[in-house]
This record gives sequence, structure tokens and C-alpha cells, in this order.
Amino acid sequence: MDTLSILGVTMPYPTRRRAPAASRAKVLAAVHDLLAAGAFHTATVEDIAERAGVARATVYQQFGSRLGLVDAMCEAFDENPALLRLRGVETLDEFVALCVAFWSSEEAVLEQLYGVAAVDPAAAALVERQRADRRGELERLLRIVAPKAARRALPLLLVATSFETYRELRRHAGLSERELTRTLQAVARDAVAR
Repeated sequence: MDTLSILGVTMPYPTRRRAPAASRAKVLAAVHDLLAAGAFHTATVEDIAERAGVARATVYQQFGSRLGLVDAMCEAFDENPALLRLRGVETLDEFVALCVAFWSSEEAVLEQLYGVAAVDPAAAALVERQRADRRGELERLLRIVAPKAARRALPLLLVATSFETYRELRRHAGLSERELTRTLQAVARDAVAR
């Protein structure tokens, strides 16, 4: 046990093992809310700390920077049920459905991150990480379901399962999540069948 000595008196040091996890969760919730509201790119670390009800130093100690905050959001996305199930799927239809489910579940937040990726290094890092992860999973899946078509099909599947395609079909073509899933599943099957 850690001890603290004050004026020659040694006593147990008050530890807060749960406080960092609780404050971390508050900060991540504040970041999520700011992203969903479209305000993260203009928010300062002080704004985030205030919204989370923690000291600015807490944000810096736990995350280090805005990039650290986005990295932590990335880790939080990794806990999304659709992404957890995505790793290890063995059919294209399921892969496409889970991509759509993830995009849909975090649409407001991802809209902001993808929208500012060109000017915000933290957002750009998240977008690139997600693209690399999706590419890796697609390459793995193609080795299983269509090894001979993998080289030709991969670029088409990357486009079909991207957030940009999701957003275009959902917002501008007006497809429901179900229609979008079925459309992209057909595109994926066609990509490996050619």
C-alpha cells in the first residue's frame, strides 16, 4: 500500500483506482457528444474537460492530446458489437451487413470525423485506421471466399463497404438501412463473381 507522510506522520495514501476509469468514461462521453453535435473540431481540451466535469489536467493525463482523445474513441468503436462480430466473419453478406450496422450505429459521430479528416490530424488518423482495419478484414475474407477473385474484387469491396458509400446511399439516394444492406450485398456478390 502506498503511504503519505505529512509532518512526520505516515498514513495510507488515499487511492482512487475507480476514479480514473470513471473520469475516462466521462471524457469519452463528452467527446462522443461533441462529435455527434458537430462541435468537436472547434472544441478545446478545456471545453471537453468542462463538459465531462473533470479537470483539464485529467484530460491531458489520461489522453495526452486531441489525437489521444480520437485514439481513445477508436478504441471505444472497437467495442461496438457490429465491429466485434465483423472480425472473423466468413461470408460477404454478413461482412456487408455488419459494416452497414456499424456505420448506422455511429453515423452522427463518424459524419463529423470523416468530414473534418482533411483538416484535423486526429480525425484523419481515425479514418485511416478504420480503412486499414476494414481492408485487412476484407483481404482475410477474400482469401476464404474468393481467393482467385481477391485482387480484382478488393478495390470494389473497399468502395462498397466504405462510410462514404454508406453516407451517399443513405442520405442522397434515400435508401433505408435494410435496402442499403441488400444493395451492397448484391454489389459484393457481383464483385467476386466476375
